[in-house]
Amino acid sequence: MDYSFLSPVQDRLVDELELQHSQTIGKKLRVHSTTVEPNLDGVKMAIVGVLESRNSINYIGEEFQFTEIRKAFYKLFPGNWLHEIADIGDIQKGETVEDTYFALIQVLSSLIKANIIPIVIGGSQDLTYANYRAYDKISSMINIVNVDKSFDLGDSSKPINNSSYLGKIILEQPYNLFNYTALGFQTYFNSQEEIDLMEKLYFESYRLGAITKSISMVEPVLRDADIVTLDLNSVKSSEVSLKQKYSPNGFNGREICAISRYAGISNKVTSFGIYEYNPSQDDEATAMLVAQVIWYFIEGVNCRIKDDDFSDSSSYQKFTVLVDSEELVFFKSKKTGRWWIEIPFLEYSDTKSKQHPLLACTHEDYVSATKGVIPERWYKAYKKN
Repeated sequence: MDYSFLSPVQDRLVDELELQHSQTIGKKLRVHSTTVEPNLDGVKMAIVGVLESRNSINYIGEEFQFTEIRKAFYKLFPGNWLHEIADIGDIQKGETVEDTYFALIQVLSSLIKANIIPIVIGGSQDLTYANYRAYDKISSMINIVNVDKSFDLGDSSKPINNSSYLGKIILEQPYNLFNYTALGFQTYFNSQEEIDLMEKLYFESYRLGAITKSISMVEPVLRDADIVTLDLNSVKSSEVSLKQKYSPNGFNGREICAISRYAGISNKVTSFGIYEYNPSQDDEATAMLVAQVIWYFIEGVNCRIKDDDFSDSSSYQKFTVLVDSEELVFFKSKKTGRWWIEIPFLEYSDTKSKQHPLLACTHEDYVSATKGVIPERWYKAYKKN
């Protein structure tokens, strides 16, 4: 790992580790300190902070650190985890925001190529653009899931910011984005123009109320994601510290942690970001919430089961349903009971087998198909193609 773009974790945090219980996460992490640049051989996940918020529409020159988040996270106890975790420190803001993006792209692409899942803590959410660009030489078919109150489409004709980065992702070459999904959007935070554009592009969106009514509905969506990005302003104000408060409506702590765990369980998710952190004097609640979101993501990764390899016919059941003139082919894993639907009209350039790509779905989608209803996710993939 090249640490030239990374600054070490603060010495006082490393010193405090000596006083902690021997079983805490902090005692088990490989931490980038002023004296140690950890070897990442065998590491599955790496935490990296990015101290950049200059492209936030609310930026007024504040400096910030992730000290309180790290302090809260280090003190937690791990689950029955098998994977090694590292904290590789922070990317300081560059001379320009583009310099920060460049550094983040280099760090993330090297981690992803090494099969290490980066857990990014930001900073403004436009850093998702750099996260996406880190895949340019890795994959030509990227799915982004954004846990957010807003779509962040913005005006792509204007300079990028934390509420318009998606427009830049969509319009800038190389075109690697296949699907974008917004989880937890609230209509009054989105213009009708943006809502119409999401429909026109056949992107997916799920309202806050629908998800809080049945949190498990996000699981198949996250199962198809490569990048998961989480805006802390999607959390309702009663759950966070003073400066982080934004809206009385949003996800509660349990819900946002459940979504994080679903993201971790997904075999496809290869990077996870938490953005729009605004530290304040009474920072304990927000810092602990972010620490727990990270904890649940790591817990999810440790619970991953390889159930999406359909080369072995004994590991799955196959169901074919005729709906109108379409033949829908469903697969059910015998290991986990999770469902997929075949996308016969798509060909992924990086798919090694001759099998058609699969789209994660639910048992309810299969039941609906048997009643003559085409699953909405399949329909949007079809129209997008």
